[in-house]
Amino acid sequence: MKTPIHDFVKSYVNSDTLRLHMPGHKGVSLLGCETSDITEITGADSLYHADGIILESENYASELFGSRHTYYSTEGSSLCIRAILYLIKRMSAANGSSPRILAGRNAHKTFITAAALLDVDVDWIYTHNGSYLSCPIDPDLLDSVLSSYKEKPTAVYVTSPDYLGNVADIGGIAKVCRAHGVILAVDNAHGAYLKFLAESTHPIDLGAHICCDSAHKTLPVLTGGAYMHISKDAPELFSREARNALSIFGSTSPSYLILQSLDLANKYISGELDKKLGAFISEVNALKDRLLSVGYKLCGNEPLKLTVSAREFGYTGGGLASEISIRGGECEFADPDVTVMMLSPQMGIEGLSRLELILKDIERNDPLPRPLNGSVHPQRMISPREALFSEYEELPIDACLGRIQASVSVSCPPAVPIVICGELIDENAIEAFKYYGITTCLVIKN
Repeated sequence: MKTPIHDFVKSYVNSDTLRLHMPGHKGVSLLGCETSDITEITGADSLYHADGIILESENYASELFGSRHTYYSTEGSSLCIRAILYLIKRMSAANGSSPRILAGRNAHKTFITAAALLDVDVDWIYTHNGSYLSCPIDPDLLDSVLSSYKEKPTAVYVTSPDYLGNVADIGGIAKVCRAHGVILAVDNAHGAYLKFLAESTHPIDLGAHICCDSAHKTLPVLTGGAYMHISKDAPELFSREARNALSIFGSTSPSYLILQSLDLANKYISGELDKKLGAFISEVNALKDRLLSVGYKLCGNEPLKLTVSAREFGYTGGGLASEISIRGGECEFADPDVTVMMLSPQMGIEGLSRLELILKDIERNDPLPRPLNGSVHPQRMISPREALFSEYEELPIDACLGRIQASVSVSCPPAVPIVICGELIDENAIEAFKYYGITTCLVIKN
C-alpha cells in the first residue's frame, strides 16, 4: 500500500527548499512537527480539487473500505455530516421535492445545526433507553414509521455506534430504507474500525448509501482525520457533487499533518489490521467477562467501547471516572449514569491489564437509585432555522420553563442536545437539564 501524501511531504522536507509560502513557522519547530506542516504547494494537490497525490491516497482508502469513493476530511466527521445533508438537499432539489430527513433523536449537534442552516426539515424518531444519548431504532420500528408517511422522507439518518457503545442493526435498517425507496445515511463516527472485524459490520457493507467515520476516534489517526464514504449504488449525484459539498463547509487550509496521518493509516490498515483487531477484541471480551464477575454492569455491544453502568456499582458515572482518574486513567466521557472508556489495539495488552487493575482496585458500594424517570419529548414551536437566527438570552435553568430553546449550546462530548432549537422547554426538560448538570440555557428573547 503506497503512501503518496506522506512520501511527497517527506521528499519536500528533505529538499531544503526555501519556503516562500504559508505556514509562517517556515518549518522551524516549536512543537516538533512543523517541518512536515505544509500547505497546497506545487505537487501537493488540493483537497477539494484532488487530481494528484490526495486523489491517489483516497483511492487506496476507497479500496480498503469497499466504497465507490472515500473522501478525506481534516475537520472531523462534523464536516462530513454537513456535506451529507447538503447532498441530500441537492438530491431532493434534483427530484423536485423539499428535503425531509427522518432521524434518530440522539443525533450530534452538527446534524441539527446543519439542518437548520440548510433549511432541511427533520422528523424525529424517539425511543426510550434511559438516556438521551441512545435511540435504539430497529427495522420493525423504522418500517412502521416509514409506512405512516404518504410522501416518504428523502432520507433516514441513524447514529451508530452511539456514544454509549450501542450498535444498531444497520443491515436490517438498510433493507427497510431500500424497500421504501429512501436514502440511508449513517453517522458512523465511532465505527471506522468496524470494516476490519472478522466479519465487517461497517455501514457501507451493510447497505448504507453514505456515511462518515471519524478515523481519529478508533484508528491511529491525528485528531480531525475523518472519512466520508459513498456506496457503489448511491445516487450518482452524491459522487459528482461530493467534493463541492465538502468545500462549501471546509477550510481552504486543510492540515497536511492530518492528511499524512490519513494517508499512513491506509498502510496500517492494509498491514493485517484485521488480525490485530481480532486478537485485541478477544482480550477485551475476556476483560469484560472478568469485570462482570466482580460486579460491574456493562452496557452497549460495541467491541471497542467499555461502558460501565456506574450506579449499579455504587457510583455516579462522574464519580467512577474520578476514581479511575486518581488511579492514573482518563475516561472518554461520564455523566450521572455511565462511564465510557474507548479502547484501541494501540494501547496493547499492557494497557488492558493496567485498566483491569485500576477497575478492580475500586471498592464496590451499594447501588445508587436513578432519580430521573421521565423522558423528554419537547414540543416544536418554531423551526430550528428560525430559532437559530433569533435574538436570544442566557438564563438560569429554572427561569427557562415555558421558553423556546434558541441554540444548540451543548458541549462535546457528548454534543447531543436534550432540547433542540425551536422546541419548548417543559418540566421534563428542566428536570433532565438539572440531572445532567446543565445550569443555564440559551432561549429566545420574549
